[in-house]
Amino acid sequence: MFPNFLIGLREGLEAGLVVGILVAYLGKIGRRDVLPRLWIGVGAAIGISLATGAILTWGPYGLSFQGQEILGGLLSILAVGLVTWMVFWMAGHARDLKHDLQTKLDSAVAGTGFGIILVGFVSVGREGVETALFIWASVKSTGNAVEGTVGALIGILVAIALAYLIYRGFVKINLARFFLWTGVFLVIVAAGVLSYGIGDLQEAGVIPGFGQALFSLGHIVAPTSWYGVILGGVFNFTPEPTALQFVAWLSYLVVVMILFLRQSLSTPPRAASQPKAEPTAAPTA
Repeated sequence: MFPNFLIGLREGLEAGLVVGILVAYLGKIGRRDVLPRLWIGVGAAIGISLATGAILTWGPYGLSFQGQEILGGLLSILAVGLVTWMVFWMAGHARDLKHDLQTKLDSAVAGTGFGIILVGFVSVGREGVETALFIWASVKSTGNAVEGTVGALIGILVAIALAYLIYRGFVKINLARFFLWTGVFLVIVAAGVLSYGIGDLQEAGVIPGFGQALFSLGHIVAPTSWYGVILGGVFNFTPEPTALQFVAWLSYLVVVMILFLRQSLSTPPRAASQPKAEPTAAPTA
């Protein structure tokens, strides 16, 4: 439950901050009359995200076991790629987030009404689709759909509440530190999802090596023990990985973590704090 809670919290808060910046800027330039169009775009993005989750959940049921394993493995690897891009994008574009959004909104306001809808749709839809795919991959790897879904929903609801409080100026949090530590955790989770996805492809026969464990930690960390359940549910821990699963897990974890920390810690202070300041400016509209 906790990984999906964190995914929902991080992505929901990012989307909430984006919407807060857009709403605040429209108020600042005196164009609250186009807010309904913005909300139409946001609503459409939420609808697409829910539809993506529904298709991923119920779509594969008609496939054979091998087809489900192939689809699950490929989508798990795709989810890892998207969440990796997401954490790096946020680390590298935090400084320019406000400026980029305002530039897009200026162009949309000057153009047709559809432009405002498109800005809202794209700004929120990206996070929504990424969230749906990664939550699905995480739930599939743990096998507990109910807890995973509930955790994600709680995270999203908490994110909405936090985004509103930040927008109103009631709460201030260190967003740079928040996105840093959640990014670190998501990299660890993504490494486990990558290992699980490779295991699915091996089980389907697409990649060789299924059933050939590189080593076994079952006598140290029993999968049925309370700590084994926690490690498996949170980090997709596999006590008997194949050689390819272990190499992929270790390589991803080491390389991506080093690059992410280097980029995040080298970001100038003002860049990290930029997203925090803007939503609180809304009351001046």
